Amino acid sequence: MTTTLAPHERSGALRAAGGYLGLLVVILVVALPLYWILAASFKERPDIYTVPVTWLPDPVTTENYTAVRTGVDFVDYLRNSIIITVVLTAVQVVLGVLSAYALAFLRFPGRGVVLMVIIAALMVPSQITMISNYALVSGLGWRNSFAGIIVPLAGVAFGTFLMRNHFLSLPTEVLEAAEMDAAGPIRTLLRVVLPMSWPTLIAFTLITVVNEWNQYLWPLLIAEDSSVAPLPVGLTQLQDAEGLTNWGPVMAGTVLTMVPILVVFLLLQRHMIKGLTAGAVKG
Repeated sequence: MTTTLAPHERSGALRAAGGYLGLLVVILVVALPLYWILAASFKERPDIYTVPVTWLPDPVTTENYTAVRTGVDFVDYLRNSIIITVVLTAVQVVLGVLSAYALAFLRFPGRGVVLMVIIAALMVPSQITMISNYALVSGLGWRNSFAGIIVPLAGVAFGTFLMRNHFLSLPTEVLEAAEMDAAGPIRTLLRVVLPMSWPTLIAFTLITVVNEWNQYLWPLLIAEDSSVAPLPVGLTQLQDAEGLTNWGPVMAGTVLTMVPILVVFLLLQRHMIKGLTAGAVKG
């Protein structure tokens, strides 16, 4: 005995199948390059260039990871990446939260103009200001220093925009109660606003950590050696003297660079998704 689906049921089944197929394609597009990086990091050099492509390393070797450790100052580059990421994340989160709170709740002349400038900054690629920033940093004598890398990247419009939109979605009754209790702006922010904003704040922090960990072009211009250069810049040192790339160590270095940020992302991904999709707080 066969069961015939109604037209609307067939249409729903087809839409669901199409959705799952699209999801599978996206997963393959994202996962295949990551798998290739991981597999190539355990391959011997000739095996990387074999045709047809071999998807499993045979034999498995860890020489590429040894080459990363001995070929570049990996520990120094890792230390620099941690310093740059931690400092930039802390500065950007603090500035983003404070500026978002001011734009959302405080009344001052020119608030609308400031908001328009921040929105306009979101539309301007950072590469446009790179020449002027480089000239300023060079004039200040900050080349090859953490200050030269960190200060020009410290201001971020995205965090202000994200946190302001979230603050505006908070229930006004709670804020009015805090005002009736004579709570000042800082106390209201720390005791009332931030406790209701943890998911969005975590999402903002995680996005900032990922962006700053992967900074490449600006540190490449400013850093001159391993004393301040981060990991993405350090990986370029794995090229040999003729400029040819030995992809095995490069893939191994890429894996080692991805692991810390991947662990952070996996630990905080639920909070990130919740923060980005939160539209309001219901009491």
